[in-house]
Amino acid sequence: MRESLGKLVLTKGSRPGGRVARRLLLAGCLLAAGLGTQAAPKPTPGPKTAQAEFRPKPLPPDRTTALPSRHLDAARLRELASQRDFRYEEPSASTDGWAAFWARIWRWLGSLFDTPTGRLSWKYGVYAVVLALLVYAVLKLMQVDVTAAFGRSGRRGQLAYDTASENIHEVDFRTRIAEAEAAGNFRLATRLGYLEVLKHLTDGGFIQWQPDKTNHAYLAELAAGPLREAFRGATREFEYVWYGDLRLNAVLYQQARASQRAVSSLLAGRPASVSASIPQPA
Repeated sequence: MRESLGKLVLTKGSRPGGRVARRLLLAGCLLAAGLGTQAAPKPTPGPKTAQAEFRPKPLPPDRTTALPSRHLDAARLRELASQRDFRYEEPSASTDGWAAFWARIWRWLGSLFDTPTGRLSWKYGVYAVVLALLVYAVLKLMQVDVTAAFGRSGRRGQLAYDTASENIHEVDFRTRIAEAEAAGNFRLATRLGYLEVLKHLTDGGFIQWQPDKTNHAYLAELAAGPLREAFRGATREFEYVWYGDLRLNAVLYQQARASQRAVSSLLAGRPASVSASIPQPA
C-alpha cells in the first residue's frame, strides 16, 4: 500500500510547491498507516464501587385507620368462671385451724426452698440424711454402740466386765449372774443370761458360736419352730437392754430372764443326747 501511494504521488505534477505538498501528504499517510498497525491499549478497569447496604426503612405507624372495638361476651365469661378448671384461688382454710397452720408451714417452706441457696441446701440435706441412715443401719448390724457418740457410754465404761475377751465356754454363768443380781446390775445380768442361752444352743449343736457373729446370724441358723421364736424374743429383749440402754428395774429384769429361761426350757425338753450337757436353769 505504501508503494502504491508513493507511485501515485510521484506521478503527479513536478512543480516545487506541489512537490512539498505531496511529501507532506505522503508523510501523513505513512504516519497514519504506522499508528493503525499498533494494538489499541486495553482500558484499565476502574475501582469497583461498593454496593450500598440494604437497610429496610420502618413503616410509619398507621394512625389513620380506625380499629374496630371488641366486646366480650358476658355470658361466655360467666360460663368459664363457673368451671372448676378456671378457679385459681386456693380454698380458704380459715374454718379449720389445724389445716390453716399446716398450710402456712408449707407456704413458708416453699418460699424458703424456692431460692438457689435453699434448693442447694435441700439437695445436699437429703443426701446427708440418707447417708446418716445408712451408717446407722450398718453400725446396728455390726452391734456397735451408736449411743457413745451422744455421751451415753459412761455407764458401760463403769461395768466390771470385759465384753471383748468373753468366752462362753470359760464363764461361770451361775456365779456371775448371781453376783450381778446381788449388786443390782440388772443390765449385766441380762447379758450374762443371754450368753448362757447361746452356750446352751452351742452345746446342743443348734448354732456355731463365734465371737464376731451377730445375734441375727444365730437366729438364721435355727430352724423354724417354737425354739426359734423363743430365741427371737430373748434376742429382742437383750438388744433393748444392752444396745438400747433400757433401764431395768426388778420387774423388767424378771421378764427378760423369763424369756431366756423359756429358751432353756425348750432345750431341756429335747432328747437326752441333745440336752445332757445343758445345766438346768436355777
